Amino acid sequence: MELPFEIRNRIQEMCAGVDAKTLSKSAERLSENYRAESSHGKRSASAKSDIAAYCAVRMPATFAAVSRALELALECFDGKINSVLDVGAGTGAGAIAARILTDYTEITLIERERNMIDAGRLFLECMGINGNWIERDITSGIHERADLVICSYCLNELPESRRKYVVERLAESAEKLLVIVEPGTPNAFASMLKTRSELIAGGMRITAPCPDVWECPLPNSDWCHFSARVARSKLHKQLKNADVPYEDEKFCFLAVTREGANPCGFRILRRPIIQPGRITMKLCGGNGVLTETVIKSNPKFKTARKADVGDAY
Repeated sequence: MELPFEIRNRIQEMCAGVDAKTLSKSAERLSENYRAESSHGKRSASAKSDIAAYCAVRMPATFAAVSRALELALECFDGKINSVLDVGAGTGAGAIAARILTDYTEITLIERERNMIDAGRLFLECMGINGNWIERDITSGIHERADLVICSYCLNELPESRRKYVVERLAESAEKLLVIVEPGTPNAFASMLKTRSELIAGGMRITAPCPDVWECPLPNSDWCHFSARVARSKLHKQLKNADVPYEDEKFCFLAVTREGANPCGFRILRRPIIQPGRITMKLCGGNGVLTETVIKSNPKFKTARKADVGDAY
């Protein structure tokens, strides 16, 4: 997954205007906060160097994760998306992902950081997207409505009482489909399970990633998360002090709707293990978590060979 060329160029220009050492320190601080699951991630990015570092290091990963989550959600959704609401939009990664994957004609973005909004406006203009930006903390309320509501990397930063309040507002705002994306960590998944139960209790139906089951069948020692491969630019590698031209962004997500859901029968939970003449997959299904091994003579073998973590099966 890679941000569009126009956005990558604009990020390069933005970072060129910042002292290299200052930019590196901002990127390091941002990464440390993210790994620590601190609430001081993108929400604390206010200085010019912080915004530039966020765009270079975190925006590509957010775009990749939201793109993959939307891709998997839309496979299980029967409906057309005409309008989008991106809640906690940051610099617009979710809006850009949704534009590529849907034919929306109207988008509203809610973000509390003014400098994030300023950067996001430039990115959306590069893509020819006329977005309606609203400067607001999402805990102050969400009054707007849209066919598709996206909320990425926000809920895990909130205290419990605020998280529940925001989840209720998100459900009210989603006319057709709600997609929530969070870090692929045990803590974020535990929070996602609470969100999942609250949305089901509120009348929403799971669209993805779960098969059509009420309770999550995973044991307490495990957590559901997926991965999106992020191409690293030269600048990205420099700021991460890395040699590998890519990184894998781990995330968990939840998509719900009131109608039009078509959940998969099974979901691949881990990257398939490929051995000579056989492929082994860990699957989540209506009867719980199971392991399936497909041998070369099985008609499913070709399908299994192309399968990846997160895919419906």
